[in-house]
Amino acid sequence: MLDRLVNGIESFLFRQRGLVIFAFVVTTIFLAFQASQLKMDAAFVKNIPLNHSYMKTYLKHQKQFGGANSIMVAVEDTSGNIFNANFFDTLKQVHDQLFFIPGVDRAQVKSLYSPSTRFTEVVEDGFAGGPVIPANFTTTPEGLEVVRSNIEKAGIVGRLIAEDYSAAMVSAQLMDFDPQTGESLDTLAFAEQLEKELREQYENDNIKIHIIGFAKMAGDVAEGAKGVVLFFLIAIVITAVMVYLFSKSIMLTALLLSCSLVAVIWQLGLLTVVGFGLDPMSILIPFLVFAIGVSHGVQVINAVRRRVGEGETTKSAAALAFRSLLIPGGIALLSDTVGFLTLLAIDIGIIRELAISASLGVAVIILTNLVLLPLLISYTQVKPLTAKKDSKIDKLWLVLSSFATPKYAVVVVVVTVMLYGLGLQQANKMQIGDLQGGAPALHFDSRYNQDTFFITDHFSVTTDVMTIIVEAFPEACTYHDVLMKVDEFEWQVSNTPGVESTASLASVAKRVNAGFNEGNPKWQILPRTTASLVQAVGQIPTTSGLLNSDCSVMPVYLFLKDHKAETIELVIAKVKSLAATMDTDKMTFKLASGPVGVMAATNEAVESAQLPMMLYVYGAVFVLCLVSFRSIRATVAVILPLYVVSTLAQALMTQLDIGLAVSTLPVIALGVGIGVDYGIYILSTMALKLRSGMPVQQAYHQALIERGSAVIFTGLTLAIGVSTWFFSALKFQMDMGILLTFMFLVNMLGAIIILPALGALFWRNAR
Repeated sequence: MLDRLVNGIESFLFRQRGLVIFAFVVTTIFLAFQASQLKMDAAFVKNIPLNHSYMKTYLKHQKQFGGANSIMVAVEDTSGNIFNANFFDTLKQVHDQLFFIPGVDRAQVKSLYSPSTRFTEVVEDGFAGGPVIPANFTTTPEGLEVVRSNIEKAGIVGRLIAEDYSAAMVSAQLMDFDPQTGESLDTLAFAEQLEKELREQYENDNIKIHIIGFAKMAGDVAEGAKGVVLFFLIAIVITAVMVYLFSKSIMLTALLLSCSLVAVIWQLGLLTVVGFGLDPMSILIPFLVFAIGVSHGVQVINAVRRRVGEGETTKSAAALAFRSLLIPGGIALLSDTVGFLTLLAIDIGIIRELAISASLGVAVIILTNLVLLPLLISYTQVKPLTAKKDSKIDKLWLVLSSFATPKYAVVVVVVTVMLYGLGLQQANKMQIGDLQGGAPALHFDSRYNQDTFFITDHFSVTTDVMTIIVEAFPEACTYHDVLMKVDEFEWQVSNTPGVESTASLASVAKRVNAGFNEGNPKWQILPRTTASLVQAVGQIPTTSGLLNSDCSVMPVYLFLKDHKAETIELVIAKVKSLAATMDTDKMTFKLASGPVGVMAATNEAVESAQLPMMLYVYGAVFVLCLVSFRSIRATVAVILPLYVVSTLAQALMTQLDIGLAVSTLPVIALGVGIGVDYGIYILSTMALKLRSGMPVQQAYHQALIERGSAVIFTGLTLAIGVSTWFFSALKFQMDMGILLTFMFLVNMLGAIIILPALGALFWRNAR
């Protein structure tokens, strides 16, 4: 029945070639216009697992205490001393400039010039205080000396002032929307504005501007992602040369590249149609779509040339190639599509969009490269392979076919099991999350990471902050037992490796209480009487971010040394163990807010999604192969090499210190989805020969003659194409390039070495 359906489709398409090609042209023009409307989209919420329990806490209190989407601008005086007129004039200008950039939450802008930046001191009559920078401040030596004194009284050294007085900080929280337009905040445009209106305008020989935060990182990643266009062009050139060497035909090369580019146009156009943008991570997908299109197109060219060599006309050869490749090629591409769709199980917007983008691109290849390409080839004149070339290649096929004999198959299987054992041992050591300091998406020496390292080295407060939300009852902070628990929690967490400093209402209230008692350190405790406690807490405004309006929520801020996976795991484990013993019906310690809270939620989402994703990918491939081959043995022979290669890829990640993160998690699914193509093409031919009674070695030899050149060519072309990513300005693209190069090559080797060895054992009695 399936054969009759394929024959019917082939008859219709080749009888109506002109009409079908015209329909492709019209569709391509429409989708090209849609693709021209595609915009870059790097919204912050796309990078977080919104349904994770940490993120529910984060979103619940985001408006009151700020979110994780913050910006920190360190203004550095290159002389190493900020107390000069030029520096303070520049700091004031930077503060004002950042304050008025659309998208900044103006109530959350903090610097020396913020009215909420105040000092308090104990005097004979009680307390005295005021703004750190008084209203009558002038940049005279006397005025600067007053500010220096106020800074020391305010206790902001390490937070708003560098510990060595070489720089000052301006920080701000960002809103989710642009107040001028009412639309979602354009993160990339905002980052560009920061660069132009802060760094370019105020940086000079005396002043350096250091900017960090999600929006700035996203902007730098998007800037680096522009290099993908160059890599795409390089890949086209490399592919064109290799396809020409394979086909010896300029016309066939042009047709194959054109159909693969049409697939890219369709994929980008369909993204606009379904309402998506293109973020820095999914910008790599068009390249993969092009590469996959080429790999399947090569199978078409190979099949056409072989049938022309058997005496068929080009049109007849194209029709026969279409008929023979539609089922295995369609199953392979459908496996790719379903494999990519399994990424939808991961509750992170950026991965879900990547899944949809990749699935759309691979799905259209069925039309552009398995349908359009044979139709276009049918209008050309294709030359057959020369006998000389055939004889040279056949020697290679004879050597490779020995892997399908029991003698060599046992050796291959034993070596494979040993490699798998070693790989599994290393794969089990793979860590979840980022393993490097700074922004993991960028190289160590990038401007953003250098800014991060400067701020980390000179300030005790960075964007590596995790916020624990203490939820209690109204006026809870006026009860001694409540604040004592908060204080005990803060003290326990502050002694956790990786925590640099902490801040909470309890610790600040203790300092205020000491102030009410002539600053005597002995009184730096929490008062036991409600009246005294109210007096201490009443001096701390809600604008401090340490409590809400009715004192029922009290965040505890943990400033970490970095956001490496190990650090986050230690802190999260400590917080969970403390919360388990301290939580009551009236008071709970909830994880988590702040940038590191978001990272912790993301790491846990990635870890929990890893196993289900792999099960979904292999489950989908198993079902589709079973439907295609109608054989458990054949299905297992295809899947086992893929599984071994996936394990070895995870071992490689461990060796190269690449953590399993948002950017690397999809690579395994992509590698499996694309790698299955090799096995399906090889085994589809082998299965036909085996059913006719041909021995395994001979069946494999025939499969190599028909499909071997295309499979090896595909593996090499894909690997060479993604290997250019090694030189990317983006570290995550370089990491993806390394992993994909490994998986493309080793999956190809698995299909031509491990698969036939398994076949020799599974069908050892076949004749």
